[in-house]
Amino acid sequence: MLKLFLLCTLAVLSRADIGEEDDVLVLKKSNFEEALKAHPNILVEFYAPWCGHCKALVPEYAKAASMLKAEGSEIRLAKVDATEEADLAQEYGVRGYPTIKFFKGGDKESPKEYSAGRQADDIVNWLKKRTGPAASTLGEVAEAESMIADNEVAVIGFFKDVESEGAKAFLNAAEAIDDVPFGITSNDAVYSKFEVSKDGVVLFKKFDEGRNTFDGELSKTDLLAFIKANQLPLVIEFTEQTAPKIFGGEIKSHILMFVPKAASDFADKMVEFKKASEGFKGKILFIFIDSEVDDNQRILEFFGLKKEECPAIRLITLEDEMTKYRPESEAITADNIVAFCTLFTEGKLKPHLMSQDIPEDWDKNPVRVLVGKNFEEVVFDPKKNVFVEFYAPWCGHCKQLDPIWTKLGEKYLDSADIVVAKMDSTANEIETVKVHSFPTLKFFPAGDEHKVSLLKRCGMSVSVSSHFWNVNWLYLKNAF
Repeated sequence: MLKLFLLCTLAVLSRADIGEEDDVLVLKKSNFEEALKAHPNILVEFYAPWCGHCKALVPEYAKAASMLKAEGSEIRLAKVDATEEADLAQEYGVRGYPTIKFFKGGDKESPKEYSAGRQADDIVNWLKKRTGPAASTLGEVAEAESMIADNEVAVIGFFKDVESEGAKAFLNAAEAIDDVPFGITSNDAVYSKFEVSKDGVVLFKKFDEGRNTFDGELSKTDLLAFIKANQLPLVIEFTEQTAPKIFGGEIKSHILMFVPKAASDFADKMVEFKKASEGFKGKILFIFIDSEVDDNQRILEFFGLKKEECPAIRLITLEDEMTKYRPESEAITADNIVAFCTLFTEGKLKPHLMSQDIPEDWDKNPVRVLVGKNFEEVVFDPKKNVFVEFYAPWCGHCKQLDPIWTKLGEKYLDSADIVVAKMDSTANEIETVKVHSFPTLKFFPAGDEHKVSLLKRCGMSVSVSSHFWNVNWLYLKNAF
């Protein structure tokens, strides 16, 4: 009996070592396995105390933990200070902050990456999808009303026969979307309450039209397209919380309005912007960005804007290559925006390429300074072999390379046919040269053929691939 008492005491003490902060478990290497045993379904955030994005997540993460706890859910949220628990971070492949992983059923070998938004509702909905049915059965009107009232967006399938092919397609679509709750009903009273006369799917939302009724073929593909096209507002603000929804959307053409929210005419500008958006639903995503927010200044910089120049409109495509467009008129009216977007959809716009002015001393130093306006003249000189570093001023790898690049320039300073140069690719764009990482080194040999060779440098690049909002805004938001 004494042995049993001691074992139980040790077990209680071990569990007691798992601290909590605002309903979020505080985990360390010493209590990590114990936490997984005590809480089989647990979402773990690996964070760094200095990380701005981790700090921004704190209130929403705690809110989600409290929501689940209040419901009596067995799902728990936890956090690990990855700067203190380096072994745990390495074990689970943490390469950036925050990294969030879901451990289901106590399985610590293959946790699933969290892939939804960073608001409390997004977190809760994602976890419920991972631990419960793809769609909740709504047997009463109150249950349907509660789902609609408790969520920004909710999708309900109305099917008299829940085993029908349409219902199966609906459930398959529900399985594929993590950040929206789904319900399914065959109850006559629910049909009547929401004025649904036949089987179908309705998306309920707390913005714009309030609801959208699906009227196509009940297939997984068409349902997914319908939901993705209607789950976001016609006009959405870019913030850290909305970014994942913008990033993960199917619409890859984005029009951005940079505007100070505190301006006296902000509401007027929004009316014009929203009015223009109505004709491009599902084609172009309309986004506004508060140009006065400090965290947004690099976004302005990326588009060659200063906050003094706002309000301003820009358009960008996020396909294989990013392409930016600028309207001819700076006046923000619905008519101007519609005309601009129409030209874009018809393929009649020319890309807007940024360029700094040519510095007076651009050729006075060992490393020549290139900008958009003098790039082709220098690089495609048939008598010169030109070696160019494409860099970003904020890139640590570029800063490490700088003294080496300067020495290289000094070595060939007196060469008649070799030029060492550099270009700030955050402020200058070249249609014929696409840069996907920093630093990128390219060699342009002499001749009339305009050939180019890429020098690959292992372990020395910062990715800025074509997934603009997800990856390039690592630059814009300094590691989203």
